[in-house]
Amino acid sequence: MSVRLIVNADDFGLTHGINRAVEQLHQAGALTSATLMAAGEAFPDAVAIARRNPSLGVGCHLVFVDGIPVSHPESIPTLLGADGKTFRPSYLDFLQALVRGAIDEADIARETQAQIQHLQRAGLDVTHIDSHKHTHLFPRVARPVLDIAARCGVPAFRDPNEPGWSRRLATSAPWTRRLAQAALDIFEPGFRALAQLNADEVTTHGTLGIAATGTLNPGTLHALIAALETRPPGRVYELCCHPGYNDAELGRQKTRLRDSREREMRALLEVLAEHSRSGGGPEFIHYGDLGIPGQQRATRHFTRSTGYEKVL
Repeated sequence: MSVRLIVNADDFGLTHGINRAVEQLHQAGALTSATLMAAGEAFPDAVAIARRNPSLGVGCHLVFVDGIPVSHPESIPTLLGADGKTFRPSYLDFLQALVRGAIDEADIARETQAQIQHLQRAGLDVTHIDSHKHTHLFPRVARPVLDIAARCGVPAFRDPNEPGWSRRLATSAPWTRRLAQAALDIFEPGFRALAQLNADEVTTHGTLGIAATGTLNPGTLHALIAALETRPPGRVYELCCHPGYNDAELGRQKTRLRDSREREMRALLEVLAEHSRSGGGPEFIHYGDLGIPGQQRATRHFTRSTGYEKVL
């Protein structure tokens, strides 16, 4: 069995320009998966795109920072910022609150359920979960997130740890990003211990492109594809990317990824679309193809959750 690769776009549903890029890349064979923001401004448009592109795997991009909740604010008070209505405005604020023990795991569980079931109630087969700014890497977040996701019928999730060989290929990444990623390594053992508790849960052997976020280019993509050919057969990896159009709608969003989204989109089209057409290199799949749920989907024996199941 060859190495398999999931090419996943984050921030699906944030803007119409990001949604358009996701659809174009998927139809070109350069993208297999996208994770959808339940409270994104372009959520209805993203749902329509997912419905007319059934081969696109759609996961839930869980947001606990820099956004608005799906749950009623009064039900998740420890996740909110000073205004009592929205999440904390920065990753650092969230991390500090987490370290202080100021965030209740029950609030994380409630909001996780609300976001996943919002997608399911829109009629989507949610293939997996990941999180905005990879907050589910932290054990105090991963514990309720993985538990609730599995109980919502979504056992697949992103392993947000990037292999060292992949990080070294991100030669254009600023040293600050590589240093920050290396600092997160201290949480990897705790995350992996939690991820292995439930035998029904499935993930990859790591996520590529995290260190290259904002700097992903054709050279890095070519190097990643070549490196994948040296990995042991049967390995599965995810390539995390952030394509989109840098338009006026994106300009209204709080994001540091602007011009880089169009550069990533062009790079994916240049490199991965060609590999998809030629049939060489890794096999392109999405999270819905993994594990027992993947076998069930392939044989049409999978029953997706409707989003109305009682979980908590």
